[in-house]
Formats: sequence, C-alpha cells, structure tokens
Amino acid sequence: MVYLDHAATTPLRVEVRDAWLGAHESVGNASSVHGAGQNARRLLEDARERLASALGCEPIEVVLTSGGTESVGLAVQGLWRRRAAGQSEIVLPDGEHHATLDTVEWLAANDGAVATAVALTATGRIPLDAFRAAVAREGTALATALVAGNETGTINDAAGLARAAAVEGVPLHLDAVAAFGHTEVDFGAWRADAPAGAGLVAMSVSGHKIGAPTGTGALVVARTAGIAPLLHGGGQQRGIRAGTQDVAGAVALARAAELAVAERHAEAHRQEALRSDVIARIHARLPDVVVLGDPQHHLPGTIHLHLPGAAGESLLFLLDQRGISVSTGSACQAGVAEPSHVVIALGYSAQAAREVLRISMGRDTSSADLDELIDALVEAYPRLVSRR
Repeated sequence: MVYLDHAATTPLRVEVRDAWLGAHESVGNASSVHGAGQNARRLLEDARERLASALGCEPIEVVLTSGGTESVGLAVQGLWRRRAAGQSEIVLPDGEHHATLDTVEWLAANDGAVATAVALTATGRIPLDAFRAAVAREGTALATALVAGNETGTINDAAGLARAAAVEGVPLHLDAVAAFGHTEVDFGAWRADAPAGAGLVAMSVSGHKIGAPTGTGALVVARTAGIAPLLHGGGQQRGIRAGTQDVAGAVALARAAELAVAERHAEAHRQEALRSDVIARIHARLPDVVVLGDPQHHLPGTIHLHLPGAAGESLLFLLDQRGISVSTGSACQAGVAEPSHVVIALGYSAQAAREVLRISMGRDTSSADLDELIDALVEAYPRLVSRR
C-alpha cells in the first residue's frame, strides 16, 4: 500500500507507542494523594513540561484534550461564553476547518453569534489587512484562524494575525492542528507582549497528526485568558477541562511532539524536495492539472490538485484500487458528496471544488511511492475526462 493521506492521520510512531505502553504500566489516578497517584502525577507533569517546551508555552498553559476537535470547540465556545456584554461577532476567515465552522454555526443558530467573514486570497492565505479590519469592528467577541490550511497546506502569517488581534484588544484562537510538527509553531513568540486576555490566547494541536495515538491533543491557554469550561465535575487543568487526565496519552503526545520538533527542519527539506519533483512531473505529463495553494508559503508535504473534468471521488476510487491512499480534502468530510468549501473560498466554482485531490506525505513517504502515484494518475485521469 502507498499511503499518501498523512494530513488525515499518520501512523503511530514506534518510539511513541513504546512510551505510551510503558506509561500504561504505572497504575494510579494523577489526582490521588497516595504514592501510586503521585507517581502518575509526576509522569503527567513531566509530559506537560516537555509538550510545553515543544509548543513554546508554559506548562501550566497546556490543557490536555481528546484531540483537535475538542480543543477547537473548547477554545471557541469557551471564549464566547466569557465575552463582554454587547459583543456578538466572531471573526471567521473563509476556508476554516469544519471543527471551527460547525462550532461557530451552532453558536450563531443557538446563542446569537454573528460570523464576520474574511475572504482568502487566491492562494488560500488570510490577508492581514482584511483580518485587521474585521477584528477592529465594534462588538467583536473573538477571532479564530488556521495556522495552515488543512486542504491547501497554505501557511498563514500567525504572528501578524496575533499582533492584529492584540492591537484591537480581541482574543484570538489559532488552529495549529495541520501546522504543528511541519512548520514553526511557537505560542510564546506569537503571543509576545500582548495585553491580558487579548491577542493570541488559545491554540489547538492534535496528536494523531504527528504520530501520537488518536484521542490525544492539547489546547494551549494563556495564563490570562478567560475561557469557560465545557465539562464540569472536577478542578483539573485550571478548571478549564474537568475529568481524570490521560497520563499515558500525555506521555505519548509529549514524545511525539519532541520527535516532530527535533526532526522538523530535516524532514521539511526532504518533503519539499519530493513535493517540487512531483509537481514538475505531474505538470510535464498532465499539463491541465493545477496546483492549488500558496507557491511559497505552504506545508512541505501537502499537494492540493485541481484536475479539471474529473471528479475527485472517482479519482480517489481508481487510485485506491491501485493501493494508493489519498483524499479529496478534510477527512472529517469524507464520504460527504459536497464540493470543498475551501476550494470555493479560493474563487473556484462548485464544479471545480469537486475535482480536487489532496496528497499529503509523511516520514515514511519515498520517491518510489510518488512514482506509483504519478503512474496511476497518468492512467486514471485521462480515462475520467474522456467519459464526460
């Protein structure tokens, strides 16, 4: 099998699995006062410190969650619930992940929120001027934005977005799920000297994108941020997220984060070289295919293609028959026959938004894997176009 859908999930790393299983051998609730409980507490807090180091924040700012979706929901809903009187607007750039879109949509339908859109550039970036104007609107409660697009791989100016929110006194949540481990992510540097409760105050990451177990993740919450909990029943994690903490999951997530950060530069260089080669070869053999996203500011392992005249779902099926796993976009929307809202946000038609494939590489991706992909595409794409 040729697996090229690492943006959806990437394999559990051997080193991470060993750390995870090793932590499971220790019995104890980290909230218990006896020896076994305190040993679990030591494992937990050591993992929190290591994860904080990888994320560029303080250990107390790391709130462990069940993954990216919970982290996003906790940030957006938690900030909304602590908004000041008279604030009803949420700045929501086009093309955000459905974890964010659906949360804001629910708040709009049930709690009076009003989404303030920010149009993307043709390459999928959030324009700073437009974002700044949106957060400056009177009545803005909070803003949220992707560090990197999960479909296009386009990387936004996170530091610039954070500065804009800080200047306007608006709390900002950044979704770093697709970015962490693949490009620079530094909560402390991006937050800088922002005033209390404004600028970057929350940031989401997910474990299964970097080789940790599914069901692990974190929300970085600045010390001064006002975030209401979604769960009640205990004072764990500053009262922001109640419940018995997953010690083994924290240990695994911390190990995966350390490895991802340590290897990031070398792996990014390797994947960028593979990416450039694949794009050149696809253009040479399939000149009608268009690469979406930003040509300069992009994740090194993501390639988002528009294949005019061929339904992405049909291409995915033909490639899968050849043992090649890719996607048409976010895995959270898999099986839903809808055009990509991200591609529409780039200015393409609904028809074009059904004609896309996302190829995403990982640590085990080889040039031989990509050879198979190109051969399969060259065979499958003309067949589908000729049937129209």
